[in-house]
Amino acid sequence: MNALVLGIGNLLIGDEGVGCKAVEELNRRYQLPPGLECMDGGTAGFELLSLMDGKDLVILIDALRNDMEPGTSVLVAGEDVPQVFLTSISPHQLGISDVLAAAQLTDTLPGELFLYGIEPKNLDVGIGLTPEVEAGMEKVISAVVEQLRNFGYEVKSNGIKSEH
Repeated sequence: MNALVLGIGNLLIGDEGVGCKAVEELNRRYQLPPGLECMDGGTAGFELLSLMDGKDLVILIDALRNDMEPGTSVLVAGEDVPQVFLTSISPHQLGISDVLAAAQLTDTLPGELFLYGIEPKNLDVGIGLTPEVEAGMEKVISAVVEQLRNFGYEVKSNGIKSEH
């Protein structure tokens, strides 16, 4: 089974960078087995289609405005994931929407698709996450690791602790 954990976002727009920071932390704190990639997709668009092609499992992590308390995370699964990106909060999410639509049309959508969305607080230009979003990111990192283990991936902690 091939899997991809893909962090999406823009590090230059405050909490919008939470997906990128989450995969950075996953790569820093865990040893990932063969067949499991954990990548920063940044604000890429159609380039992401080739990354997802042939994957059995794709987990996306992104800021997701849902009118909830900042830092709150939601899990969206399967065919509901492309629908979420239709109501975008940033230009990169339009690109993800297009990528997922193209994957549906070409029948290359992963068999298992999940989105962990984290409610942002600050979307002003600037680098760094708010404390609320950092706390939400920590919960999502734990949930992603648990989910990967449930899918049979041996994700091992390398003993590095959170900086947050």
